[in-house]
Amino acid sequence: MTLSANQIVILLLSWLGYAVLHSLLAALGFKRWLLTRWPDLGPAYRLAFNVLAVVLLIPPLWLTMAWSGALLWAWSGAWAWLANALALAAVAGFVWSTRYYDMAVFSGSAQWHSRHRGAEDPGGLRLSPLHRYVRHPWYSLGLLILWTRDMDEARLISTLCITLYLWLGSLLEERKLLAFHGEAYARYRARVAGLIPLPGHILSAQEAQALCRLPPRAD
Repeated sequence: MTLSANQIVILLLSWLGYAVLHSLLAALGFKRWLLTRWPDLGPAYRLAFNVLAVVLLIPPLWLTMAWSGALLWAWSGAWAWLANALALAAVAGFVWSTRYYDMAVFSGSAQWHSRHRGAEDPGGLRLSPLHRYVRHPWYSLGLLILWTRDMDEARLISTLCITLYLWLGSLLEERKLLAFHGEAYARYRARVAGLIPLPGHILSAQEAQALCRLPPRAD
């Protein structure tokens, strides 16, 4: 059954609401404002942010599954094998790349245990092997998974919304990374592509290590 205009609008608004709330909570300015007034929230902020990010996803994802709409395309034959292989490779890439992240800082457990009260997350610039090819490898892997699935109307709308938000979110995230890491991240951003690998915009392992050794800020 084809989605109605009301269903499309509600689905779009649900993703817009998620994007606005998630971006607000992730914004460095908002976090600084909040912790200036309630500094005791600092150690738990990252943990709470991650929990809310998952909880806020439930409404748009539920609507996507409940209102599937008409099937637009389905991979079959060799194309299905290729699509599933790419999706599995992306999942494996997620798992493999976690060894190069400080997952304690990412989850917020490090901030909680150390009673970290700053708006900035602790730790310096870290570049995994995948970061040598794109600045946001997890976003790129997520997009690969999304676009290799069979697509109905609701899933296409959601996939387009997520794709747009990951692109816009990557730009917002980079403002924070520039604030955190200064010249090191500015040089990195100038050298490496954002979401899609591009010839001539790939770092060698030695270049990545040199950037990570730069002081956090040059000013």
